[in-house]
Amino acid sequence: MRSIISVCILTLFFSCSEKKKEVAKQPEKAIAEVSIQTIFNDSISIRAIAITPENDLVYGGNKTTIGHYNTTSNQHKNLLKGKVADSLNVSFRAVAFANEHTFGISIANPALLYKISTDGTVKLVYEETNEKVFYDAIAFWNDKEGIVMGDPTEDCISIIITRDGGNTWKKISCDNLPKAIAGEAAFAASNTNISIIGNETWIATGGKASRILYSADKGNTWEVFETPIIQGIETTGMYSVDFYDAKNGFAIGGDYTKADANEANKIRTSNGGKTWKIVAKNQNPGYRSCVQYVPNSNAKELIAVGFKGIDYSNDAGNTWKQLSDEGFYTIRFLNDSTAYAAGKNRIAKLLFNRK
Repeated sequence: MRSIISVCILTLFFSCSEKKKEVAKQPEKAIAEVSIQTIFNDSISIRAIAITPENDLVYGGNKTTIGHYNTTSNQHKNLLKGKVADSLNVSFRAVAFANEHTFGISIANPALLYKISTDGTVKLVYEETNEKVFYDAIAFWNDKEGIVMGDPTEDCISIIITRDGGNTWKKISCDNLPKAIAGEAAFAASNTNISIIGNETWIATGGKASRILYSADKGNTWEVFETPIIQGIETTGMYSVDFYDAKNGFAIGGDYTKADANEANKIRTSNGGKTWKIVAKNQNPGYRSCVQYVPNSNAKELIAVGFKGIDYSNDAGNTWKQLSDEGFYTIRFLNDSTAYAAGKNRIAKLLFNRK
């Protein structure tokens, strides 16, 4: 959403979009504290990260940056450097890793979607020119099929889909999508507007209306569900959504211009997104840009991050504890005790300790 280009924030194939399929007993001990180890510093704002099968990271940022960070060698590389014009100067808030390729799409006009192979080959696979274009998130159902969502350029949320491994992308006609409400768009805050479980897909919108677009069949058909989260002005609504399984989901957001407000910024569903209820009303945390279920937690444990800190719930979001006041924009889990988070000028490894 244009109103947060310079303030808001950060995708991942294995992220706020690909989910936890494991079945495991919820940990008996709650998370008590977090250890934060900065592993990467640079003068870029990193608003999207994705974990590769080798547990390396790909990331997106400003200054025409789609990066790869090797967690073993502690080395990073801008995959676009020397491959596109230095004068391009675009920002990437959505990245993913699928089928041994890195994908990243830029915000604003024109929208540029790149596919980058492991040998460094860079291919522009989609371009869209429109004064209203602004893509916010990318995710994949599998190695062949992926989805990108963004603000409306006509009278519906923009959605483009690939069915051939990211070589070609096609924009869905508004004739086949729910009509957007005036002022409804999305936030490029953490690349977690999309959540995927199997063939099912949930997309969180925000702004003057904040709703869930739902597809049961990998984007072939769509319906829309209302939510009770704060909405009504351009800076309000859901900034992030995550599903633990096909029934249990959580969304967080608020109003980044009133970051301490907490009346109606956290919502939960237990029926696949059809209905939602406000939880932790008038309780912290306030505005947060990303929420993720902790793996192996039976949909009970959640971590939320934002520029005002890191927060934890072990009762499905009913109550929360602040673990740190260090700010991040997005987070992705490796397992139930380790995650990576990114934000302004850095990526960090987070170790969650249980007591």
